[in-house]
Amino acid sequence: NGYYWSAWSKCFHSSRDFSDMVYVQNYIFNKDVFIQFNSTVGEYVGYTALGVHNAEIYNKDPNILQQMRASVET
Repeated sequence: NGYYWSAWSKCFHSSRDFSDMVYVQNYIFNKDVFIQFNSTVGEYVGYTALGVHNAEIYNKDPNILQQMRASVET
């Protein structure tokens, strides 16, 4: 009888040299993804009203985007 919040980050690839690496970070509230960063897209995407609002804020900050885009390399 409370709220459920979680986040996960994962790298996906299918080649042995990792040249097709994709970094995905999901933020989940009450078992629904509300915002996601995907390195293929290169910015945050919101899936709920709160997620869209946060995505707009995060996407306006070049430091956040630079850090997230570099995550695929690490």
